[in-house]
Amino acid sequence: MGSLIEFTLFAPRNKGAALIGSFSEWKEIPMVKNEDGYFRTQVKLEDGIYQYKFRVQSKSPNFALDECVDVIDPNATDVNETEKSSRVRIKDGQRIIDNYVWQYDEKPLSDNRELVIYEMHVADFTDDHVGVDKRGKYLGVIAKLDYLVELGVNALELMPVNEYPGNYSWGYKVRHFFATESSYGSTEDLKRLIDECHARGIRVFMDGIYNHTDEECPLMLIDRNYWYYEHMHYPEDPDNYWGPEFNYDNYDEKLNVKPAWKYIGDVLQFWIQEYHIDGIRFDAVRQLANFEFLDWLAKQTKIHAAPKQFYNIAEHIPDTNTVVKPDGPLDGCWHESFRYFIVPYICGETFELEQLKQILNPKQQGYAIATNVINYLATHDRERLLRELGDHGIFDADAFKRAKLAAVLLMTAMGIPMLWMGEEFGEYQQKSEDVTKPQKINWSLLSSDQNHNLFEYYQKLIALRKQNLALQSDNIQFFYENAEDKVLAYTRWDKQNSHIVVVANFSDQNLNEYIIPNFPSAQDWQDSLTNWEVQVGEDGLVTDLPSYTAKVFV
Repeated sequence: MGSLIEFTLFAPRNKGAALIGSFSEWKEIPMVKNEDGYFRTQVKLEDGIYQYKFRVQSKSPNFALDECVDVIDPNATDVNETEKSSRVRIKDGQRIIDNYVWQYDEKPLSDNRELVIYEMHVADFTDDHVGVDKRGKYLGVIAKLDYLVELGVNALELMPVNEYPGNYSWGYKVRHFFATESSYGSTEDLKRLIDECHARGIRVFMDGIYNHTDEECPLMLIDRNYWYYEHMHYPEDPDNYWGPEFNYDNYDEKLNVKPAWKYIGDVLQFWIQEYHIDGIRFDAVRQLANFEFLDWLAKQTKIHAAPKQFYNIAEHIPDTNTVVKPDGPLDGCWHESFRYFIVPYICGETFELEQLKQILNPKQQGYAIATNVINYLATHDRERLLRELGDHGIFDADAFKRAKLAAVLLMTAMGIPMLWMGEEFGEYQQKSEDVTKPQKINWSLLSSDQNHNLFEYYQKLIALRKQNLALQSDNIQFFYENAEDKVLAYTRWDKQNSHIVVVANFSDQNLNEYIIPNFPSAQDWQDSLTNWEVQVGEDGLVTDLPSYTAKVFV
């Protein structure tokens, strides 16, 4: 019998297109172009999986005028890169992605203010501690989810999971926007990962690359100058050019459409509705440079995700408050200046109080609320802190002590904290110099006492941040500073009268019986990391402050 299945291709400026596939023995099936710019045809197909592609008279300048080119469907949800074809799956007479049935959609998830984010590269997260069938795959991440629960994180930020050429990459040059990376597992495996995260109260954010594409992206082959800027968008910034850049300024008057807007809008709607993601980290926002488009796109994401909360994050380097609400298009921004300035303080290179206060209190940089900034010490693009310390000749116990100081600042500054995988137990491998070279994190480090101790320290801080509303608030005040001693003290609080005080020593001197005057008045204080009771006298708090150490009092 079979059912009529429609195939469509949006190519308004192209003269002709045909469908070819396994169902036609790769012979051409003519397609008819309508006034809406779409080529269409229908094929009667039984239930099953079929391969297909389009044969298009290209409008791209790298081909002869109207030369016929075979291209993968730009909207393909499954591709075979080896054979350069798209796949379509038919079940009960309908196109489907897979057979996955969601189990945990009703589970409550954390509010944006409560987030502790964990950035991860799927291929590098798992190693020999999981079976060969799970290593470097979505299933391997599922096998480690209880570890993430133990750590306390409640949001997972996945580096790109779109299909890319080859079997290993960071994925930042996307070729297929609707398809998932097959070397990580099936679409069902990815859905199961997201579902299992939701079961544990972990939100899942996806890395979205909407500034540029791979040179072999189907849109490039069909009609380059319809979809992309003809020349480099910012010729004065060649170091930050990563491939053909989407032209969000292009408006097709005849069809009353901005093609790049519509395409990426469709992409995001698909990922939210098909994969139930909870947020997007927008890559290269400074280069994309179109806040009108991003504002429209962010509003679309919230409509498609409703009633669930959705978090739109900008990677804009250097960071800027202009990209976030109340005036900008997105919710949060990677707070690159936090890492940029904190690391030299931890390494003992510098100490400048006003600068330090600005990054701990991003309101001084013009950010309005805590969810506007995502603070971090490392990312996939930046060296891990222990590597930075090692490069400054700081190793072993001294390095771990300073890593704990940095962890306190990360978890108690105003903003949303983010960890780069392995940082919580002292991973120190150098950042990969080549995005096509695997670099698994070294789980065996956790068997070392000092590494496991750092993990437990992060555990305590994350638990404190999630339990104590003061650390999720927009409130921070510096009440003691001493530039000579390199000591800074600040308080965080919320409307429910929850208070936290942080006292940090950035010097290489042990400051014994150190007096912190003007300590906030309260009857009882406790050192949250040791659970020791502390007394505040008329002169303030008297405490021992070892070198490069912070104390957190509740």
